[in-house]
Amino acid sequence: MSVDFTREMIQIIVVDDEPDIREILQYNLELAGYSVVCAQSAEEALARITPECALILLDIMMSGMSGYEMAERLRSEQGNEVPIIFLTAKGEERDMLRGFSAGGDDYIVKPFSVQEVLARVSAVLRRTEARKTPPSPSPNQTKVPFCVDSERKLVMVDRRQIRLTPKDLGIVSLLAAHRGRIFSRREILDDVWGGESQVLERTVDVHIAHIRHQLGKWGSLIVGHQGYGYSMEDV
Repeated sequence: MSVDFTREMIQIIVVDDEPDIREILQYNLELAGYSVVCAQSAEEALARITPECALILLDIMMSGMSGYEMAERLRSEQGNEVPIIFLTAKGEERDMLRGFSAGGDDYIVKPFSVQEVLARVSAVLRRTEARKTPPSPSPNQTKVPFCVDSERKLVMVDRRQIRLTPKDLGIVSLLAAHRGRIFSRREILDDVWGGESQVLERTVDVHIAHIRHQLGKWGSLIVGHQGYGYSMEDV
């Protein structure tokens, strides 16, 4: 694999109490061109975070402070918006919801492939870069509660950018492009996940819950239709 030298100044912190996982991730991330700092606990990671840190790969179940607690401390106590991708063996719906609520940007369930991790890291970093240069609102933007910028991969709500995962953005883009149309969970999976056979339909519910939370008062525009699916309604 050739090294992408445009990434060599991008620093990623890997936080996991399993040495083998830290070693595998560090090796492959550095091979991809990233600068990597490893920590075996949340406490150590908090002490090593600097302004140069561009992303955190964060295990959840660790001795001492959990990954959830670390994320919540970064967000609520320190006001640090560094992107976080949770790495965890906990793949239940409630665990994913808690991860998003704690401020996570993405969620990867163990065991995972290295290529999946690299793809998720790249996607989150691109989305973070897009947030730094949000589009100027058009004159009529205030007439609608939010707008989807598919090119910059972001959503603006009341002129404020909100945090969405790539799959969240795909769902919002689909529903917003077809206001009033009801999409079944399977239709959403086929469109956003590309028909991945191992993805459960309940996964859509998890992402819808996160999207509604991020949209705040406008979350009610995404309407659930029992036995059918979801639609996005006009104001």
